[in-house]
Amino acid sequence: MKKHAITLTVNGEERDLIVSSNRTLLDALRDDLGFTDTKYGCGTGECGACTVLVDGTTSINGCLTLAATMDGRSITTAAGLAHDGALHPVQQAFIDNDAIQCGFCIPGMVLKTISILADNPRPTEDEIRHGLEGSICRCTGYAKIVEAVQDASHRMAGVGE
Repeated sequence: MKKHAITLTVNGEERDLIVSSNRTLLDALRDDLGFTDTKYGCGTGECGACTVLVDGTTSINGCLTLAATMDGRSITTAAGLAHDGALHPVQQAFIDNDAIQCGFCIPGMVLKTISILADNPRPTEDEIRHGLEGSICRCTGYAKIVEAVQDASHRMAGVGE
């Protein structure tokens, strides 16, 4: 298997790796770099547990992305969202709205929310539900998650707390 030298900036820190042609970004993040907040769920891009942000706002499934194709890119995992001890507004909105149960899906949901809000800062409930497609939560009925996204939208726009 051919090997590739790549450089990723993960959560603001530049990291050099040697990856095989078939190594997924998910495996490189979890196994090679120790970012276990990025979860393995289905391995087929259906559940969203492996969601990461590329270049700040584009969400992708790490399980479907070859690590070698990300050379030179900036990758953000949920662990890279907090700054100076303060959670990202989306993370705080999920906590404040009790949108967390087992927590397995939450890193991916939070990152998907950031991507949704980057494209549409004031989404409707239907737009939120559509934007979250491909991110599965087995514990909730999604009502609290939708409320958290709505709250995050207000927080990020500087409206309300």
